Amino acid sequence: MQVKILGSAAGGAFPQWNCACANCHAVRGGQFQGKARSQTQVAVSIDGESWFLLGASPDLRYQIEATPELHPRSGTRSSPISGVVLASADLDHILGLLLMRELQPFRVWAAESVVKILRTENNMFGMLNRIAHQVQWQTICAGEAFSLKAPHGKDPAISCRAVAVSSHYPAYATHTQKSDEGVLGLILTAPSGATIGFFPQLAQLTPELKKIFASLDCLVLDGTFWSDDELICLQGSGQRAREMGHVPVGGEDGTLRQLAGLNTGRKMYIHINNTNPMLNEAGAEHRAVRDAGWELAEDGCHFTL
Repeated sequence: MQVKILGSAAGGAFPQWNCACANCHAVRGGQFQGKARSQTQVAVSIDGESWFLLGASPDLRYQIEATPELHPRSGTRSSPISGVVLASADLDHILGLLLMRELQPFRVWAAESVVKILRTENNMFGMLNRIAHQVQWQTICAGEAFSLKAPHGKDPAISCRAVAVSSHYPAYATHTQKSDEGVLGLILTAPSGATIGFFPQLAQLTPELKKIFASLDCLVLDGTFWSDDELICLQGSGQRAREMGHVPVGGEDGTLRQLAGLNTGRKMYIHINNTNPMLNEAGAEHRAVRDAGWELAEDGCHFTL
């Protein structure tokens, strides 16, 4: 299974358009020891011909253009993108769908509540179904496996299983009947048996999740904030990381310490907020992450499982 990290930042990207925090100010001035990042987006494929997106980033158009494997290959209109798996209804995870409205057939997998938010409660996403067979919507349930396979593909499929992470829903979803599947993690298994877990939003780290993480060959995990009060310290007000549905990386009960004994072959943080000090490759937080055997996901990273 081929894995491409197309984007690795949290919503707003890095630098964020309206932010002049120390990180954003330094990267704009060319004085930052670290890399700019677009909003989180991952693509996977078995054969390098048909690709499946995990989420649909607001930066998707730019990310496709920066990735030759995702360019049209024949005819007037075509795309190697066969489908999109949605882990939540968060705006930085779904807005890219609207960039894919040009009558190109593909499939979307999402929890029933997320499908309802997009298809019933939001008229804009009707642009994805202006003609028959434009977008096929398939509901998924936590614990049940489904196959990521091109409509007419003959190659073995990627098996995907969703894991319920939290009942957190975005603020705009005011009419939605809440469920425990507001945010999902995804476990993908290649025909070879290799596994990768995609958990860009982690509300709490339970014993069950720790057991799942220990069984993976690769874990791509929520790295949004370093500390629980990161935004409060920066702005003087705001929500804590956990109130926003993110376990921080640092601290006594952060994921770096809680997963200190995790022997997963490859571990990387993704969905990194522009304020997170571990983005600074000259800083102590970045060194702590690297010393613990973790990587920071970077735009353009490509590996095979």
